Amino acid sequence: MISATDSAVTKIKQQLKNRGKGLGIRVGVRTTGCSGLAYVMEFVDSPTETDVNVDCGEFSVFVDLKSKPYLDGLTLDYIKKGLNEGFEFINPQETARCGCGESFSV
Repeated sequence: MISATDSAVTKIKQQLKNRGKGLGIRVGVRTTGCSGLAYVMEFVDSPTETDVNVDCGEFSVFVDLKSKPYLDGLTLDYIKKGLNEGFEFINPQETARCGCGESFSV
């Protein structure tokens, strides 16, 4: 369902270690922007009853049932380009992204 590149796994493990707690991250979508949906990520200390758990070894990626259909096949990457760095969502279901890159549609 969801996979993570080695660089994303390394960064997530580092962030969880620096934070000092957490089972993993939750990846989801919310309605926003000109294209309709935006990706969201947050730390998870305790999962909800509706979370789907994807085991990534030393941490888990949790996805709520509402977001699951939009994230099937998603690859989470962590990239550095010049002075900028951050997580990138590679989603084969995306049909369009807005010009600023804030939102997408499926």
